[in-house]
Amino acid sequence: MPRRWDGDERGRGIADARRLVSGAGELVAAFEEPQWVAEQPELQLRPHVEAWCERDQRLALSGARSDELGGFVLDLEWRGPRGSVGEVRAAVFALIGQFAEEATYVRQRRLSPDDAHRGGDLRFEVGTGELAPDPRFDSHGHLVLINVAGVF
Repeated sequence: MPRRWDGDERGRGIADARRLVSGAGELVAAFEEPQWVAEQPELQLRPHVEAWCERDQRLALSGARSDELGGFVLDLEWRGPRGSVGEVRAAVFALIGQFAEEATYVRQRRLSPDDAHRGGDLRFEVGTGELAPDPRFDSHGHLVLINVAGVF
């Protein structure tokens, strides 16, 4: 039986998550809309990131830039205990909460040693935005790539 976590004795779950498919699909559809990603993330997002890092101090901002595909890349240095992926994840989710909008996708990836030159040990891919028909503003969003170095 393939184990899904330490102590897994069932090898299977108890239900599906279909009730989330509609809402997740709305966000995925927005990701595919041309020009959905908002301009100037340096002005819209960076101040929130800097203020949070200053207050929390578990993560230090070492760089921020827009990439050629419209993503906002944040390079962060982990200041907490090495090897604590769960603590890093908790800190990054707290940071994301400073700029997340009503719909948010987050995917954590562990970078291989060959990919570490890209800016970190872990990468968090974040898509967040406001979706019709609920937004205060026209539907728009942000693509943020968070690289965290110093984890391992």
